[in-house]
Amino acid sequence: MKNNLVFQIFLGFVTAIILGAIIGPDIKVVQPLGDLFLRLIKFIIVPLVFSSLVVGVASTGNLKELGQLSVKTVSYYLLTTAIAISIGLFIGSVLSPGKGLEISVSPQEIESQETPGIVDTMLNIVPTNPLAGLIEGNMLQIIFFAIFLGIGITMVGEKTKPLYNVFEQLAEVMYKITAVVMRFAPIGIFGLIAPTVGEYGLSVLLPLLKVILALAIGSLIHTIVVFSITVKTLGKMSPLTFFRGIMPACLVAFSTSSSSGTLPMTIKCTEENLKVPRKISSFVLPLGATINMNGTALYQGVCALFVAQFFGIDLTFTQQITIVLTATLASIGTAGVPSAGLIMLTMVMTSVGLPLEGIAFLAGIDRILDMIRTTVNVIGDAAAAVVVSSKERDLQTNKSSLTA
Repeated sequence: MKNNLVFQIFLGFVTAIILGAIIGPDIKVVQPLGDLFLRLIKFIIVPLVFSSLVVGVASTGNLKELGQLSVKTVSYYLLTTAIAISIGLFIGSVLSPGKGLEISVSPQEIESQETPGIVDTMLNIVPTNPLAGLIEGNMLQIIFFAIFLGIGITMVGEKTKPLYNVFEQLAEVMYKITAVVMRFAPIGIFGLIAPTVGEYGLSVLLPLLKVILALAIGSLIHTIVVFSITVKTLGKMSPLTFFRGIMPACLVAFSTSSSSGTLPMTIKCTEENLKVPRKISSFVLPLGATINMNGTALYQGVCALFVAQFFGIDLTFTQQITIVLTATLASIGTAGVPSAGLIMLTMVMTSVGLPLEGIAFLAGIDRILDMIRTTVNVIGDAAAAVVVSSKERDLQTNKSSLTA
């Protein structure tokens, strides 16, 4: 059944590309299929994340163990994000996507994007009304509420067993509903990809092909080298097993351009194919879908250099370090939704004084860039789950040997 779903998703993906290229813009008639798939994902995402995260936190049963799990997870996220942005800057320097371009843009085409500061981003994580966060689908606030609710259940202990059982049963129900929704994935992916391929022609892509190529090469390097090394050495899993197991989630990520939207499939793949315990996946993956943005960070490095090169600005070493730090923080505050990376790019560019007009050049191809960076984001989340799971398994083994 698993292999059958993978084949169906891949078939829908390839068919969408072929028919989109042949039919052109008229293929947009199938877009409601993609829109319905996205609505189904949004329908399950909040209760799925909230219930699974509460259970994941409460099931540790130990605040010290939860603290260690959090430190390992966030440390891994920050490290791989910093590496990703560094690769983006390196690839941008080598390929120089912004040099030699002749593109004119009028001021009317430029949309100014307001980005929250670091302090505001951190403050907004704490909801003044947790129920409002759930209703609005604010993932950072949902995660904050779920973590503290799970901590509260752990602190009270046995008296909260009935409440814990309610969330555990809700999580089980949501996993079943998720499985049903994912059966629609091949058709949904066809409805998302075909109109995109039909809409974007070579006339739009060719002038900025080097930007797409730079991001694609940087993403491949980060995925094949960094994730393979971390999964092999820290996660003790064969990279081939890892990439084969996460492939269905990659196709959904590429199609939806949403880390949060792909979360149900990411959870399904990591638990069923990569054998990550639900206790780990229910904590690491929802958190990663919101704050672990390796692909977004890499994209920001490539695009910042593209804008600098286009306007003939030489970035100093200090400015490039500033980009690394700012992009790492910005990626944490980037919501896992389509095109959020383009908005957060303004924060990175402002930090080193780059002209915001450069964003207007990238807006036309952002959908293509978004598909690439979201795929890397999702692979990074799954890799983190594998690594943290391995470390927790080693810790339990050491405890058992000491007890014996």
